[in-house]
Amino acid sequence: MPNIKSAKKRVQVNADARALNAAFKSDMRSAVKRVEKLVSQKDTDKESAQQALKTAVKKIDKAVQRGALHKNNGNRTKSRLTKKVNAL
Repeated sequence: MPNIKSAKKRVQVNADARALNAAFKSDMRSAVKRVEKLVSQKDTDKESAQQALKTAVKKIDKAVQRGALHKNNGNRTKSRLTKKVNAL
């Protein structure tokens, strides 16, 4: 553990940021899984998958904007999801 006041503060700030980033990533992953689940179900309608995709893209963009996810990783994820939904 740090002894210097500024180092103690950095530890706390980093812990808070890590918790927030984890929350953004978790929310994003849940949205991605929701889209993949809708795509994997054969009896699903394309409209609900597109709505879920729209939500997932927003979550991915938000995670990228926050810095919780790399830009290329976000773009790759969006691309793969879009291809899956368009294939329906």
